[in-house]
Amino acid sequence: MTCEAEAAPRVTVDPHDLALSDSNVAQLNWYHTSTQPDWPTPYFDPAAELTQETRQRMGGDSHVIRWAERQRAKALHVGTYEAAIHNMLRRIDDQGDRGAQFYLYRVRLVPTLSVRKGWLIDPSNFVGDVVLNEVCSPGTDVARYLNYHEDPGALSLALGRTAIDSTQRVAIPLPSKEKPPCGVEAIGELDSASVIAPAPTGSRPLGRRRMPSPRTNRARELAASLARGLPVNLRWQFESAAVFGDDLVPADWACYVRGVVDLILDPARVLGALDGQLLRQLRAGQSGSGEHI
Repeated sequence: MTCEAEAAPRVTVDPHDLALSDSNVAQLNWYHTSTQPDWPTPYFDPAAELTQETRQRMGGDSHVIRWAERQRAKALHVGTYEAAIHNMLRRIDDQGDRGAQFYLYRVRLVPTLSVRKGWLIDPSNFVGDVVLNEVCSPGTDVARYLNYHEDPGALSLALGRTAIDSTQRVAIPLPSKEKPPCGVEAIGELDSASVIAPAPTGSRPLGRRRMPSPRTNRARELAASLARGLPVNLRWQFESAAVFGDDLVPADWACYVRGVVDLILDPARVLGALDGQLLRQLRAGQSGSGEHI
């Protein structure tokens, strides 16, 4: 209807979404992706790694203390499995996390938590932050919101650390289950393709552009072919995650790309891997690692 995002038609919540029922919120599994291997950190100190020079630039210790309090006031976000994978692709595409190790978390909430009535339109600011006490009154642990950006139309949650009972974690993407290694034909094509880029084009020095090598072009074509089998709103972010560089080993690249595709098209395998992970208890007074579920 329009090419302007701010005026485009918006999705709405599925009236049959189980998370609309207050009593279901703590019974459902929720998901999150992060590059942190211990998310959520049990003792979050946003100022811990600030140098003395940085503290002075921020205005001194009193300003740092107020800044840290604002950081701790931000809500955590969890959502559907689809939203978690979408979040990973978005971060790779526009937050410089290409090449970072991501972890998928399954989150269980405290059974006795208090849920804000109804749901909100996505309250995140332009960088995705939500201040918890702006969406939850005192004594309320969780606010539901319509996610516009990741798994659009699904409900996600803004919550505090104390609302999380336990987590399970798996590194993603999972290693390929294919034997021999994934994409044998694609790997062969890339191995045989030239890494020598054509000469720069343009008559002026500033107008010249370095052209990609035949190997990089072929990898781009392979990624685009895979993208056509994915949901349309994930394709361009997937292609960003699948960018190839001539310094990469073709077999490693092919297995990584296949693993990302499997996150989207074979979620049962990923959820099965989570089933076998240890339960990490986060509530005060409980151990840091638990039992299989």
